[in-house]
Amino acid sequence: MPRARTRPTSRDVAREAGVSQAAVSLVLGDKWRGRVSEATAERVREAARTLGYRPNLAARNLRLGRTRTVLLVVPALTTEFFAGVYTGAARVASRHGFGVVLYPSPEGIGPARDPFASAQAALDGVIASSMAAEALTAIRGDQLPLVMLDSDPAAPGTTVNLDIADGVRQVAEHLLGLGHRHFLHLGADVPSWTFEVRTRELEARLRRVPGSSLRTARSPISIKGAEAAAEAALTAGDRVTAVVCDDDQLAAGVYKAARRLGLRVPADLSVTGMDDLALATAIDPELTTVRLDAELFGERGMQALLAVLNGEQPSGTDIPVHLEVRGSTTRVP
Repeated sequence: MPRARTRPTSRDVAREAGVSQAAVSLVLGDKWRGRVSEATAERVREAARTLGYRPNLAARNLRLGRTRTVLLVVPALTTEFFAGVYTGAARVASRHGFGVVLYPSPEGIGPARDPFASAQAALDGVIASSMAAEALTAIRGDQLPLVMLDSDPAAPGTTVNLDIADGVRQVAEHLLGLGHRHFLHLGADVPSWTFEVRTRELEARLRRVPGSSLRTARSPISIKGAEAAAEAALTAGDRVTAVVCDDDQLAAGVYKAARRLGLRVPADLSVTGMDDLALATAIDPELTTVRLDAELFGERGMQALLAVLNGEQPSGTDIPVHLEVRGSTTRVP
């Protein structure tokens, strides 16, 4: 009877690559930089692939006192933005032998309940998108490393942010350059740092322009809610020529409200969004909006958490954003 094939070991990988077991451990544990050369690291990886070697993660995790599991907390799964954040985070995590558990908080941006019997026993760290650090007390306790995405950089801990303020500045400069001076801001009715930044930056930018005016209305982040809020705002007060929306879904609601009121986009009303969701190019005319790279955002968040776990200092640079100019904006008639 033929003998069962034995599982290759790190010793086999070391022999195949012509290096020590310590070098194999460094390379496969992703701790080789500065200790072995790039050529040696690639030789070890190639030997592992050739032999079909897989590390015994359970034994290694027990030895290191780690679960190699990260929790990604988001306020909702209502748009593809958070799916993109998850995709980016999971891509980086998989390269380092980590898994990512996605947890949409039942309370939205409010206090999130611990989804485990003990998060501290089940997790190595937490990444939270568009939430406040205090909302994660039940999950995080005082022990787990935490990285906040799209959150107030003045709060304790590590934050990774998109350059939302610059996105708003790009929108304002684009519309002002087209001659617009009378604006409606359709803001999300969510008490979140990121939406506060959008309001504050738009107000600050327009305040510097003589003859400009700005009215603000609030809406739930939904097309139906935005349609009602926009219709009420557009029929109250002085006429506006441009609507700046906190989110692409809000912009879609403005389109519907404008149509009900007999206004044409962009001939009578220029409209902008934020996110660059698939929706932005599905509506007609296609939406001028600020592109937020959700997958890159998730990648940077995971990289920051890995740095924290390794006792390193994450990069503090905001992620650039870009205004995609399409058919929903034009010069003032």
